[in-house]
Amino acid sequence: MVALVLAATLTACQGAAAPVSPSSAGPPVTFRFEQPSTSPPSSPPPSGEARTAPPPPVWTVGARPLPRRPDGFGQVLPTPPELAQRRLPTADRLAPPRDGQFAATLGPVPAEVLARSTWQPACPVGADGLRYLTLSFWGFDDRPHTGELIVAAGVAENVRKVFERLYAARFPIEEMRVTAKPELDAAPTGDGNNTNGFVCRPARGQTRWSAHAKGLAVDVNPFANPYLRGDLVLPELASAYVDRRQRKPGMIHSGDAVVQAFGAIGWTWGGTWRSPKDLMHFSATGD
Repeated sequence: MVALVLAATLTACQGAAAPVSPSSAGPPVTFRFEQPSTSPPSSPPPSGEARTAPPPPVWTVGARPLPRRPDGFGQVLPTPPELAQRRLPTADRLAPPRDGQFAATLGPVPAEVLARSTWQPACPVGADGLRYLTLSFWGFDDRPHTGELIVAAGVAENVRKVFERLYAARFPIEEMRVTAKPELDAAPTGDGNNTNGFVCRPARGQTRWSAHAKGLAVDVNPFANPYLRGDLVLPELASAYVDRRQRKPGMIHSGDAVVQAFGAIGWTWGGTWRSPKDLMHFSATGD
């Protein structure tokens, strides 16, 4: 059920991508949420003081393939010092929100987005059964950014509400983008941290479809909230986040803003499972 940490044993469904029929849904809907009256962090600093730019990244995500285990996953290695207190800045792929305000759009999946996603005709949900969201979020760099998610049409509005709440709580998210087809077969690097929804793949280590393949699951900050099963940690370099007594930024804990926001729409948290524990994972189906 982990969407980002992909192994050779997980195979994408087959077929060619097709554009969404415009008749399958109404026009995109835009939402805005006003922050409280306090000055947003994106406002100019007082007294003409220059805003300090975040330090350059000390780690290039995805650049170091791991040797594979017999089960096809990457070798679980100690967390590099650069990632033990992970606070990498967010690269803006979409324009950040204006004036520190939450903004979201919801509509059919654009053809170009569908083409770069993992969707294929053999997936368990048709293209017209999916929706494309753009959502504001706070990065670990304490700046507002805009991310993107694909989810099932029937849950899209509720997912929007979840991220509106997370933005108001200033819960930090490193990255939020649509998973691309090549990632399904890429060598494991164990350092991914992409918050994402729809990914057309089987459930972890199984042949049945994942809830992600139906657009009914979202993974939040996978590196800070890893998947744990026996000696397996996914992402494979995330061992520094296994001890859940810690309170590092981006971690999810019972009763916190993330669990409450997803609980409010009736979704289940994988952190409540006995084995495996899927600390990043929230789903409408309970799996």
